[in-house]
Amino acid sequence: MLSFKDYMNEQTEGKGLTIFDIDETLFQTFAKIKVMKDGQVVRELDNQQFNTYKLKPGEEFDFGEFKNARLFNQTSKPIRKMIAKAKAILRNASKRGSRVIIMTARADFDDKKKFLDTFRKYGLDIDKVYVERAGNLGSGPSAENKKVLIQKYLNSGEYSRIRFFDDAVSNLEAFNSLKPSYPDVKFEGYLVSHDGTTKLYK
Repeated sequence: MLSFKDYMNEQTEGKGLTIFDIDETLFQTFAKIKVMKDGQVVRELDNQQFNTYKLKPGEEFDFGEFKNARLFNQTSKPIRKMIAKAKAILRNASKRGSRVIIMTARADFDDKKKFLDTFRKYGLDIDKVYVERAGNLGSGPSAENKKVLIQKYLNSGEYSRIRFFDDAVSNLEAFNSLKPSYPDVKFEGYLVSHDGTTKLYK
């Protein structure tokens, strides 16, 4: 529950944007990205490995499991502390005209409804949240794709505060690299641990 002082501070600071990653931030997930070369699987990457993996000559990604909504729905395990945090922030944001979005390294899922039902299953009002899919920007590094999407929101001029929750240091570094270009915006990046605890990343 926010105190009156907190409420007044929020009002004075203007509209805020809060961004949550999905994999290993809101949910523990188990999809693998295959690295292919000459039609053969040469490596399988989890989400954290994919965040920093650079394709070698002749390699390409196979995102089959990463786009599988049924797999996501049936195997993902909620990180309870983060789901609770997202619910609380979403409730408060809707009262103040601020906004909450989800930003994933994944591209479009093969079944949008089943994907969104995963959030509904754990009581997160996903109908009030837009899901940005950084993977739709191409197979470049996740951090760079997320940075492009975050810039889109900052360039709107709507937000004076921005918070970003992610488990990958590379994504948080990309987020913090935007600070000099937006001196009037308050940046807060949080590194999320496996148990859902968060630490301000500077």
